[in-house]
Amino acid sequence: MGTDPGLRRLALGTLLAAFPGNTPPEWALDLVTDGLAGHTLFGNNIEHPDQVAATAAALRGARADVLIAIDEEGGDVTRLAHATGSPYPGNAALGSVDDVELTQRVYHAIGSELAALGINVNLAPTVDVNSADDNPVIGTRSFGAHPLQVAAHSAAAVAGLQSAGVAACAKHFPGHGATVTDSHHELPTVDVPLDVLRNRDLPPFAAVVTAGTRAIMTAHIRVPVLTGDNPATFSRAALTDLLRREYGFTGTIVTDALEMKGASVIAGGPGRAAVRALAAGADLLCIGAQVDADLVEEVAAEIVAALGDGRLDRARVEAAAAS
Repeated sequence: MGTDPGLRRLALGTLLAAFPGNTPPEWALDLVTDGLAGHTLFGNNIEHPDQVAATAAALRGARADVLIAIDEEGGDVTRLAHATGSPYPGNAALGSVDDVELTQRVYHAIGSELAALGINVNLAPTVDVNSADDNPVIGTRSFGAHPLQVAAHSAAAVAGLQSAGVAACAKHFPGHGATVTDSHHELPTVDVPLDVLRNRDLPPFAAVVTAGTRAIMTAHIRVPVLTGDNPATFSRAALTDLLRREYGFTGTIVTDALEMKGASVIAGGPGRAAVRALAAGADLLCIGAQVDADLVEEVAAEIVAALGDGRLDRARVEAAAAS
């Protein structure tokens, strides 16, 4: 018996995939037509502005409301200018200048460039407080080490992007700035009391919720007092109880890439990681950068199987797909 088409479409509606090359392959367009939430563009999808605009137009041709996402943070993290380096200052430079109006203008300029190309989601800003000097993954991507300063610049960045018509996705909840290992390669642990998390790591997330950020990205980090043995991406206490109920976030909860070892190894593969993230309260699941049709179908099939065996409630997946 094949997969129920309605359930497959529901599962696809929670997935943010990717594809190789400068032109969307037929399978990538077909998945969008079939209900895939969208695709993320990476450096290997980028040649020049006209080509990016054509790529976005092709994706919208498959379905008008498709999500077209990109990581365009400025500074060290850029996709559009991956060959030459970003023309925009990164967060560390903006935090050093400490002019929130400048931060808002820079992010408005980034958003305006993305919107002109047809990109509607920016997986930025990074709002982590960089409290560990030897952090291997955040560093200059952070506005700084002072929670209230980072909070002010984070809110300004969200306002700048969204005033240009591009949804912001603040990351990485509940805060990746105190880690000394990289969640691409393992599951980092931040073993601190909850009051430290509230006072040090969470103020920027409270600020971006107040600023109306459309999305917040989860971190594949373990905070034992909050998440137990699981990464935050799989933690209902983190995503539903803390972010939704306590902080009042009503936008879309996006996972960091599920092929990262901080998620996939813990869960036993990206399909099982997707199920656990949905059950915890995530809405939009980033599958990763190296994606093909088989991987998307594998993850969708695992979600459908979980709907059948009770690991997932249909109402939870419907809410995620509608977010």
